[in-house]
Amino acid sequence: MTIQWFPGHMTRARRQIEAKLKLIDLVIELIDARLPLSSRNPMIDDILQGKPRMIILNKADLADPVVSQQWIAYFKEQGHVAFPVDATTGTGLKEIPIQAKLLLKEKIDRQISKGMNPRPIRALIVGIPNVGKSTLINRMAGRNIAATGDRPGVTKAQQWIKTGEIELLDTPGILWPKFEDQNVGYRLAVTGAIKEEILNVEDIAFFATKYFIQYYWDAMAERFELTERPEDTENPDDVVSVMEAIGRKRGCIVSGGRVDLEKASKIILRELRAGKLGRFSLEAPY
Repeated sequence: MTIQWFPGHMTRARRQIEAKLKLIDLVIELIDARLPLSSRNPMIDDILQGKPRMIILNKADLADPVVSQQWIAYFKEQGHVAFPVDATTGTGLKEIPIQAKLLLKEKIDRQISKGMNPRPIRALIVGIPNVGKSTLINRMAGRNIAATGDRPGVTKAQQWIKTGEIELLDTPGILWPKFEDQNVGYRLAVTGAIKEEILNVEDIAFFATKYFIQYYWDAMAERFELTERPEDTENPDDVVSVMEAIGRKRGCIVSGGRVDLEKASKIILRELRAGKLGRFSLEAPY
C-alpha cells in the first residue's frame, strides 16, 4: 500500500510560513519521540532558510527512553539543540526559554549593548500533524488557546500566541507530498499522524505487529496474553497468525469462527497509540 496525504491546507501553510520568516527569531521544531526521523519533514530545512532552531522530542513519555537518549545524542552530533518533553504534563518545557535565550544570545547581547530592552522572542513552531503542537502551546501559555485533538489536521490556520518570554506562531501540521521510503508512511500511520480514513487499517496493523514481534514481543505478549512468538517474522503468515490470536482474545469472531482482522487491527492500533503496550520507539538512529 502506498501512503500519501498532502491536503490543500498544507500547501497554503508552507506559503504562509515562508512569508512570516522575516518576523521570526527562531524555530521550534516539534517531532514525535517515538519516530524522530520519520516525523521530521524533509522540506522544513529548505523552508526555514537557516533560521536558529531547537528540536523538541515530544511524547517522550510514550517512547523507549533508551532509544530517545540515542536520538538526542544523534541530533547533537548534527549540531542541533535537542531535548525531550511531554507537552501533556509539561515535563521538560522549562528548558524551552532557556535554550531559546542561549540560541539567540548574540542577538540579545547586541540589543542590550545598544541600550535596548530585548523584546519577547518570536518563535515559529512547526511539526507534522498530530505531533502535539497545540498541546505544547496551551501548556506554555497556561490556558487553552490552540485547538487540540487526537487526530491530524486540527490546526488549520496560523496564530500568534503569547507565552511569557516567547511569542509563538502556531502553524498547521505539514506533511510532504511523497514519502520516498514507504516505511516512513507506515510509521506515521501507526502513531496516528495520517488520517485513518484514507488507510488500509489491516496493512498498518500488520506493520506494527511485525515490528513489535521483532523488538517488543514481551510487551505485546503480556498485553494480549500471547504465548508463542513466531520464529520467522519475515513470514507474513506468522505475523497474521499473531493478529488473529489477538483477535480471538478480544472476541473479534465472525461467522464460521473466522477472525475479523479489520476489527482486530483497530484494537491493536488503538491500544498501541494509547500506551497500553508500554513505551516504544519505531526507529533508532544507530
